[in-house]
Amino acid sequence: MTEIAHAERAHALLSASGAHRWLHCTPSARLEETLPDTESEAAKKGTLAHEIAELKLQKVFSGLPTRKYNAELKKYKAHELYESIMDDHTDAYLDYIQSIVHTFPTPPFVAIERKVDLSDYVPESFGTSDCIIIGAGKLYVIDYKNGQGVPVPAEDNSQMKLYALGAFKAFSLLFPIQEVHVAIVQPKVWDQPSEWSISAADLLAWGESIKPIAAKAFAGEGEYVIGEHCGFCRARDTCRARVEQLLSVEDKAPLKPPLISWDEVGDVLRRADGIVSWYKSLKEKALAEVLKGGDVSGWKAVEGRGSREYADLDKAFKHLKEKGIEEAVLYERKPLTPPQLEKELTKKVYKELLEETGHVISKPGAPTLAPADDKRPAFSDKVKPEDAFGEPIGS
Repeated sequence: MTEIAHAERAHALLSASGAHRWLHCTPSARLEETLPDTESEAAKKGTLAHEIAELKLQKVFSGLPTRKYNAELKKYKAHELYESIMDDHTDAYLDYIQSIVHTFPTPPFVAIERKVDLSDYVPESFGTSDCIIIGAGKLYVIDYKNGQGVPVPAEDNSQMKLYALGAFKAFSLLFPIQEVHVAIVQPKVWDQPSEWSISAADLLAWGESIKPIAAKAFAGEGEYVIGEHCGFCRARDTCRARVEQLLSVEDKAPLKPPLISWDEVGDVLRRADGIVSWYKSLKEKALAEVLKGGDVSGWKAVEGRGSREYADLDKAFKHLKEKGIEEAVLYERKPLTPPQLEKELTKKVYKELLEETGHVISKPGAPTLAPADDKRPAFSDKVKPEDAFGEPIGS
């Protein structure tokens, strides 16, 4: 049994996708509401990949006619933002969903792009779940993510738990549900989907626990709280609380040692995290404001460094060759890197032709500093500071 819902990709004030922010920083949603919502090219590519993924699910689970499927897929592939690797990644998404469906003793209920009501827990909230599977007392909520910049794990994921609450509300009267399983398919980050499970009773208890937080967020009340959840907030560059934290320093204390301790280093790194990217982003916003006629005190727009380009590349090179310039001087032959080839060949072909045949060797990354709560294991090899970084600290 399959259900398809062509829900508009609208967003509630307190959206499931933004829950990680407004559950930590309750006034942020109302603050974001005052700012324009601009869609990046990466987001547009994600929407296109979702459309392709939905089309493939329709063909398999709802009997979409082959002719219509091919016509729609051809249209998507002609889109200016289409990348061949989208086909590979959406196939992986489809394969994963089919693998879940095949674990049921009888065909389960499958809902594709289902709009779910979250208002029992979050005021005036709703969302669209990519895929919902129900049967044998189990509820699966599966989400496809096309991005690669930020890994999104399924474990205790607020967005996925809200989708699961919406799915439970929609279908629990029709299907008994004891177990809830959520999964995030993010092929650009993980070879295997990220999975997490919770009992239906614990999920419902969590839903009750966030009600007062959601009510406060809907009213725009509470304190601004700074953290990694600020990353996708529209107010991140000009939020006063975040700016003050990024730029804050303690008053000079002449009685303290002239060198800070390693405990203080940890605190400085934590407080300054993101300051470089924030400064660059804020500068871009200030430039945009000046260019549209606004005033940013102490700053002005000037002409940047220019560039040179060929009026007509073919004619220019033809002229050079006629004047005796060797063709080898005009071109640079450079092999594609493994990541570039993977994008060109698709992940599946790249793995078969290069990884499985031993033509590509994976090397471990160099040690890098990360917060203590980072999910990656700590670097185990004992490395001397001068081996990793050059000169020893304090030399």
